Amino acid sequence: MRKLGAAIIGTGNIAPQHVAGYLAHPERVEIKVLCDIFGDKAEKFAAVHGLEDCEIVTDYHELLGRDDIDLVSLCLPPSVHAEAAIDFMNAGKDVICEKPMAASLEEADRMNETAQRTGRILAVISQNRYRNNLYKVKKILDTGMLGRILFVKVNSFWYRGTNYYTLWWRGTWDKEGGGCTLNHAVHQIDILNYLMGKPLSITSVMANLAHDNAEIEDISLSLLRYPNALAEVNVTLCNHDERQEFEIVTEKATITVPWSVHAVKQLPNGFFEANPEMEKQLQDMYDSIPDLEMEGHPAEIGNVLKAIAGEEELLIDGKAGKDALDVIYGIYESAVERREVTLPIPADSPFYTKEGMLGKVPVYHEKSVSVDNIDGDITLGRN
Repeated sequence: MRKLGAAIIGTGNIAPQHVAGYLAHPERVEIKVLCDIFGDKAEKFAAVHGLEDCEIVTDYHELLGRDDIDLVSLCLPPSVHAEAAIDFMNAGKDVICEKPMAASLEEADRMNETAQRTGRILAVISQNRYRNNLYKVKKILDTGMLGRILFVKVNSFWYRGTNYYTLWWRGTWDKEGGGCTLNHAVHQIDILNYLMGKPLSITSVMANLAHDNAEIEDISLSLLRYPNALAEVNVTLCNHDERQEFEIVTEKATITVPWSVHAVKQLPNGFFEANPEMEKQLQDMYDSIPDLEMEGHPAEIGNVLKAIAGEEELLIDGKAGKDALDVIYGIYESAVERREVTLPIPADSPFYTKEGMLGKVPVYHEKSVSVDNIDGDITLGRN
């Protein structure tokens, strides 16, 4: 089997995760090119990650006609995901796009239309689906033994200081596409869709409480309505106890991600007593499910590589990426319009296009400080 040639487009904070993903599958793929508009940044990145043999380019268009490049990772600002993905798919390349998939629903639709027309793979990163605790919880829910899901509480709690928004593309509706709801909670919203399907409607509020160099929100609170269930999604960049968690209330027990299980049984008067038998049954089931061979980006990139080879179905495609965006832009529409919003968002809504949304969203603060690069490690949150 011929190794695929890969290029990483953008060598910023998330790019090391793609390096790790490709290096985990050396029999299938080889990183051949690093591309960044700042060539010296790409050279430094290559040295740090042991990729000195990789070619460095500063314009991804140079790669479109290259026969030795089969697959690209887009580690770029969200505002340019659509243009680059469409260019590469039209050139016959498969694409792995970092989250969020695009900066508008209209862009996501154009990306998906291009994937369908060209027959290329368009994968969207949502690496937290490939975490052992979430994987095992999904397996348990899929058995049906817990009955219906009644209510899910999602906390997408992060901490980012004001310096986070000095990077040139962050903190603006135009370049970043949105705030913490889009660029951080997209992980949890994708997982919520994975567990529950898309909601029927959304009611939200949002604000910027602590980031005075950003136009965008740093907190949003939302209620999601399903045919026979409700969900609550809480998102912020202000929480000093950075954690991401799900509490899933079902007919038979309450389980969480990270894993815990609680079950009670009803007494004749309607109150309850502990149900250790159910808790043990669920704990034994959880413990019996084998761990994933890999987690995170290496696992998701492995799925992409196997999908290219025709060995597996692609788990997180452009449709899944757009479904997450539909919820997110529904949150924005509800918060801005101060009303319940039904999904899907139609093409005639101002919140379907980037230009329409820019005419509606609040600018909480003017972005007055901007730099080309920020050095230092990033935190990816808890599993």
